[in-house]
Amino acid sequence: MNQSLEFTAATVKSQQPENLQSLAVLWARKYYLSVAANQAPGQPQPKQNLTETTSIESRKTTANKLIKNLNLASAKAWSLTETLLAQEMERQNINPELINPLEIAADTRELFHKALDAYASGIPPQRLSVMVGRNCGRVRKKYTSVDPRAIGFVSMQFHYTGQNLLEWLSLDEQKVFAAYLKVMDDHMYMPLQTAYKAAAQHEENSPMLLAVQHLLPISTKIACKVCQSVSRQHPGYQSYSGALTAETVRISSIRDVEMFQVYLCLCVLDRSIYSVQQQLFPLCVMLYPCLKVSWTLVQEMLLFMSWEIQERLPLQDVPIFLPYLRTFSEMFSKEVFQNE
Repeated sequence: MNQSLEFTAATVKSQQPENLQSLAVLWARKYYLSVAANQAPGQPQPKQNLTETTSIESRKTTANKLIKNLNLASAKAWSLTETLLAQEMERQNINPELINPLEIAADTRELFHKALDAYASGIPPQRLSVMVGRNCGRVRKKYTSVDPRAIGFVSMQFHYTGQNLLEWLSLDEQKVFAAYLKVMDDHMYMPLQTAYKAAAQHEENSPMLLAVQHLLPISTKIACKVCQSVSRQHPGYQSYSGALTAETVRISSIRDVEMFQVYLCLCVLDRSIYSVQQQLFPLCVMLYPCLKVSWTLVQEMLLFMSWEIQERLPLQDVPIFLPYLRTFSEMFSKEVFQNE
């Protein structure tokens, strides 16, 4: 257990500036404490079956099964992605030449091969987070460099490929492999590498860096609480993928709240809302309507997120985040979407 953390810290430290290293390790440790445990409260895991599932031999068998079905899962994912986003391309005037299905599928499959290699080798999710971060960062940069909205097609393709792969697994296999999918999903949806590089520009005792270091480790807990609060407010709400309480919707919702927090951290580190203006807001405008996520849900999510952040963070950190939290609320306010 301790060896994994030491390896992770040593590996990143040897490759990256100290501040960048500290955020990467914080993010990896978050998986170690929450995602890697991969167990919801009140749902005990069958220890014998799970032990068998996590053996190297079983992992290799599972990985080989998924590799064989990867092309089919990818093809099905692109069909759904294209169906969901085809109208958005026209509505938002996205250049079709920027969206190459074969290239997007090939790039996402390459990332899946890395995740499956790690899974088969018994590498835990928190180490995978560090190992593939740069690869995912390169893919994000490739597709956001011309039009940031292109990453919406890539991240959606990646997400649905992963969901399709889960269909070939037993429940025990799903419990273990889902943590690996979340690591990859997070890196595709969130500007983590950009945040790490922004952190490297700060002094070690920078109040902005310290505030971000305090928020990142608790971002999953905040996201879970926020999603619970929103679900309680809208018990009958149906998104494209189902009810807010459905497991797949819950996981995606938690990821989205974490994504908003990562962008919030990036704003603090950059001292600018540029990343939200250029990436997050356009992506939300493109993706949420076709996924049947109302702006009311987003507005309430931001409100609950702001409350949780203010309640959980040290008092000195709150003023650092508040201006950007207010900006988030204003950008996604009712006044902006009143004609929707």
